[in-house]
Amino acid sequence: MFLSLASILSFLAVFIPVAHGGKVLVFPHDGSHWVNMRVLVEELHLQGHNVTVIRNADSWYISETSPHYSTITVDVDGGGNEEFFRAFVSEVIKIKRSKGSAWSRFALDMELKDKFYELHKKICEVVVFIFENKDLMKSLNDAKYDAVLTDPANGGGVMLAHYLGLPLVFNARWTVHGEAHFAIAPSPLSYVPLPPSELTDRMTFFERLQNILFYTMRMHLYKQIVGPHYSALSSRYFGSDVDYFSLFQAADLWLMRVDFVFEFPRPTMPNVIYMGGFQCKPAKPLPQHLEEFVQSSGEHGVIIMSLGTLIGELPHDLADEIAAAFSELPQKVIWRYKGDKPAILGNNTLLINWMPQNDLLGHPSIKLFVSHGGTNGIYEAIYHGVPIVGIPIVFDQADNLSRMRAKGVAKVLDVSDLDRKIFKNAIQEVLNEPSYTTNMQGLSRLHRDQLVKPLDRAVFWIEFVMRHKGAAHLKTESYKLPWYSYHSLDVILFLLTNALLIVLFFVMLVRFCFRLCLKKKEKSD
Repeated sequence: MFLSLASILSFLAVFIPVAHGGKVLVFPHDGSHWVNMRVLVEELHLQGHNVTVIRNADSWYISETSPHYSTITVDVDGGGNEEFFRAFVSEVIKIKRSKGSAWSRFALDMELKDKFYELHKKICEVVVFIFENKDLMKSLNDAKYDAVLTDPANGGGVMLAHYLGLPLVFNARWTVHGEAHFAIAPSPLSYVPLPPSELTDRMTFFERLQNILFYTMRMHLYKQIVGPHYSALSSRYFGSDVDYFSLFQAADLWLMRVDFVFEFPRPTMPNVIYMGGFQCKPAKPLPQHLEEFVQSSGEHGVIIMSLGTLIGELPHDLADEIAAAFSELPQKVIWRYKGDKPAILGNNTLLINWMPQNDLLGHPSIKLFVSHGGTNGIYEAIYHGVPIVGIPIVFDQADNLSRMRAKGVAKVLDVSDLDRKIFKNAIQEVLNEPSYTTNMQGLSRLHRDQLVKPLDRAVFWIEFVMRHKGAAHLKTESYKLPWYSYHSLDVILFLLTNALLIVLFFVMLVRFCFRLCLKKKEKSD
């Protein structure tokens, strides 16, 4: 019996991996970004790690209690104002549909700039509150965390990791300076388009010119928005010689929410780990009422529509146009919509406040996805092979959809031109032209054909950083170089100077020899 028990224990020791639970401190970015972060948090918890999430008392998305993490609630206004963003999106729709002047759009951009300026100011105030709270800082130090996991769309987690001296892992697509690759990886503007320019990797001369001008203006704008706040914070706690953005670039690991079925090919770095679509998973059975509705569609199938959390409702006349277009289609429609019921709503259309989007996209009866172009929805559509009709409104949505359009899997509409006829024609084009579905199913096969699932890859690398106290061997020190050294302009100048000196030397030598020959000739004469 003893031998039998020993054999069982030996078998378990060999075939069941030992869990070494670590401690991860998470400083998330609120709003829809938390949807991505929560997936990582829940998976880390599932793997036996202890996760602590820092949240604001007025947090928009992050619950104070959860079976998957503990929280540290900071009683400071974090600037995550849901009402503002909803009002802002409504104003964007209004201006676009009224075909407002360039000045109106510029004023709207400036309003958004001011809002993000205030948002980062509030985030810095949260960081100062944490740093100045001696009891809180003592508890953070005493907890002996193994790593900080953060979204670099704000700089709070970056500052905290540096202050605590902990390895830093990013869950990233954006930083405070825009698209994350541009912060860490070589990014030749000749073929790497800067989001949200809506350009591709095959640019004409004038598109390359546009890309460079766009990059220059955007970088200047980003620094105006975030620079004053994070520079002051960095100078206050780390010294005036520490550039705040170098703290971002020094991160150990960049978990990038990107897959190259979506992103255009581009240079990258060893500490950039790609996990695009990590939130996607096989579809689960639908709730009974939805399954019955889907099954009632017959051979025509179902269209689903969701414009994300920020766009829960639309202007009444626009909602009526969309509803009217749906009513003329043979397909059944499931529309996530929180506004008033449209006056023209067909019997084929089901309005719901919330939908199990991933599970619906994975249902074999779903033929088309009408989307605003958020990255979560796009990756779920890719994963399940469902083509898209896109209605971008704000932020990176138009750029995301432009990438899908370039790959032949999406038809993109401008909300300023949208009416029932245009909308219906776009839907019928995508449904009736087989290439949209064929191309999307091809992307789906590419996306799924991976040795390791994106979520498993992400968790492995987080644990790698925890085990090895960082990933210094994967990090480049190039960000510490001045810009002229990074681009080797000093070397080029040195070589050109030497070449010029050599040329001058030979010119002077030839001149001297020529004069010497002239003198000898004069003497002989």
